[in-house]
Parts: sequence; structure tokens; C-alpha cells
Amino acid sequence: MGTLTIRTDRETERVLEELTAQGLSKSEVAREAILEAGRAHRRELMREEAQALRDDPQERAAAKALAAEMDEISAW
Repeated sequence: MGTLTIRTDRETERVLEELTAQGLSKSEVAREAILEAGRAHRRELMREEAQALRDDPQERAAAKALAAEMDEISAW
């Protein structure tokens, strides 16, 4: 387990005080913020990948062909 030291500005201090007033420690607030930033980053990467697939004519054609194939299979 590592240690992290940061410099905070006034706004960060204000928000940190709000969050720690609810019973969280500064470490808990920092850990949760880092984890949430990681989740947001992964969501953004997935969104970009989905857009790239959506905008790729070959991928759209493959998805359409797969959907047609699945319709044939389930039409029994």
C-alpha cells in the first residue's frame, strides 16, 4: 500500500471539509475519488470504442449480418 501527498487549493479544501464532515476520512475521500476517476476513464474509453465501431461501415455490416443470422436461428 502506497502513500499519496497532494497540495490542495481552496475549492478542494472546501469540498474535502464537506465530505469529511459526513464521517469519511481524507484518505477515504481521496481513494474514492481516484477509483471514480478510473471508472469514468474506463467508461470514456468504452464510449470511444463504441463510437468507432458505430462509425465503421464494415462493423455495421457485420452487426447487421449477425442480427439477420440470429433472426433466422430464433425464427423456428
